[in-house]
Amino acid sequence: MKNLVLGIGHAAYNTAQMDKILDFYCNKLEFKHAFSISGDGGEPWIEFIKLADGSFLEFFYATPDRIAKNDDKWFTHTCIAVSDMDAVVEFLKSKGVEITIGPRLGKDGNPQCWVADPDGNPIEFMQIMPDSPHMKEL
Repeated sequence: MKNLVLGIGHAAYNTAQMDKILDFYCNKLEFKHAFSISGDGGEPWIEFIKLADGSFLEFFYATPDRIAKNDDKWFTHTCIAVSDMDAVVEFLKSKGVEITIGPRLGKDGNPQCWVADPDGNPIEFMQIMPDSPHMKEL
């Protein structure tokens, strides 16, 4: 598996104060607002902040249903960037690791699958595709 891992792609958080978050990371810390992803109905859903090439922070707009779904957690998951989603899925299955979501194509155009560690912490494996908004930020 370690030969498939490229690094941590992003850490994800919920926020109820997106304007302050964007101001802090983009204006005060001088990181770049990389891109936004809208929800199915076109509503604001996620904002990505670029820390360095291939490294992002992902902030979800906190809504009551999203917070309830995440048991009031503000940290939501860790994303591990991988080079080959099919090989990762095959590896996980060979080790008896339950894939809880996917594999599927995310709204950002990247293949992903999800597992949980023994404490229930969600881990997303994501292959960044050449035409994804992530890659355009390199």
